[in-house]
Amino acid sequence: MNTDLPISSLDQYINTLGFDPLSREFAEAMDKLPELKNFRDQFELPTIESMGGSRALTGTIDQPSIYFSGNSLGLMPKKVRQNINEELDIWSKEAVHAHTSNRYGRPWVSIEESCLPTLEKIVGGNPGEVTIMNTLTVNMHLLFVPFYNPTETRFKLLMEDKAFPSDDYAAVTNLTMRGVDPEKAIIRMKPRDGESTLRTEDILKVIQEEGDQIALIWFPGIQYYTGQFFEMEKITQAGHAKGCMVGFDLAHAAGNVPLKLHDWNVDFAVWCSYKYLNSCGGAVGGAFVHSKYAKDFGRNRLTGWWSHKLDTRFVMDNNFDPCEGINGFRISNQNVLSTTAICASLDVFAQTSIDRLRERSIVLTGYLEMLLNKFDNVKKNVSIMTPSDVVQRGTQLSLKFDPKILDKASEYLISYGVIADVRRPDCIRAAPTALYNTFEEVYNFVIILNNFNFDSN
Repeated sequence: MNTDLPISSLDQYINTLGFDPLSREFAEAMDKLPELKNFRDQFELPTIESMGGSRALTGTIDQPSIYFSGNSLGLMPKKVRQNINEELDIWSKEAVHAHTSNRYGRPWVSIEESCLPTLEKIVGGNPGEVTIMNTLTVNMHLLFVPFYNPTETRFKLLMEDKAFPSDDYAAVTNLTMRGVDPEKAIIRMKPRDGESTLRTEDILKVIQEEGDQIALIWFPGIQYYTGQFFEMEKITQAGHAKGCMVGFDLAHAAGNVPLKLHDWNVDFAVWCSYKYLNSCGGAVGGAFVHSKYAKDFGRNRLTGWWSHKLDTRFVMDNNFDPCEGINGFRISNQNVLSTTAICASLDVFAQTSIDRLRERSIVLTGYLEMLLNKFDNVKKNVSIMTPSDVVQRGTQLSLKFDPKILDKASEYLISYGVIADVRRPDCIRAAPTALYNTFEEVYNFVIILNNFNFDSN
């Protein structure tokens, strides 16, 4: 991608390209623009046939599917296969020596370090604040230990109603283990009647009114169902002003939108790496702890061998010598094969910037929104839950269907090799991903959907 060329707004392209924006020619012209090129050639692209499709809008079923499910599982970077095979080669030939020496430059004892600079840029963390470890919910449990500290007067947890189930379970069990009644302590934020998303002013109002009793504010960066991108900096500032700790689940934000965790003064955050970070199902996750806690060794935490400084770790005298920063919150050594997969994905990210990808994403998702609002059959039968304000969303648009036809619509889309995530009772989440999706795919998606018979009978 030529990062020297400026990316314009969708309206500017409509005004300058000379094609009807509702035509295939416009989409094809957008895909040819140097500033809007993607990294599609660095990913394995499943075909219509391999994804269960039996027909194509144009062409044949051996062409790539329309994969708009990167918000559920990212596509496989081609380099993953190479990286994993290299580590298998090292394991087979050098065995235990692979921990400390590696012909491919990735000694296992510190295998994550080569790709951390790119991950730090993606989430806006400084060296010593970001690491790769465990999985998202495990990291949530680990970091609730030091950052949820209930007292008699400050014990409440502020979170969204209908949070992702794993977050809900983790929150409830953490409170229960501390002897706190979740029914009394958890404040669950709901949208206003008739609305799908939370208003920032309503969140800030609750923080202002309840903050003296809130021990921890826990929100997603992006809401998994609606695609709403929360105003994290404002939430963090408001929470700190009332003495609250503030943490975020960035499962749908990391690799999707620019984040500035250090600058926003976020206390801690966790994320998975199999969605926008393209690292395979159940892949190793990530975590952030602000540098202001780097030497706060008195804070409760669960520790293990990898929390111990490397230079004294193998003395084995059982005198705990904690790492500073995020590394002091680790437990165990990395899963080598999983870590090498995320390193392969981060190698793609290193060729551009998250800000650049965000610019492309805004145009790509904006184009999807425009088409959905222009083609009559779709416009009549599908509404968009996700905020229209680009500041309040990432790449995902959550499309609301009549629940009676949700399964029928999903089966119809799959028959064309269109893969978009179904969430009951009434949602299909379409996420054209900046790294590998095209404008022509967006066009084809809307045309296919517009041809669907929305009759529920």
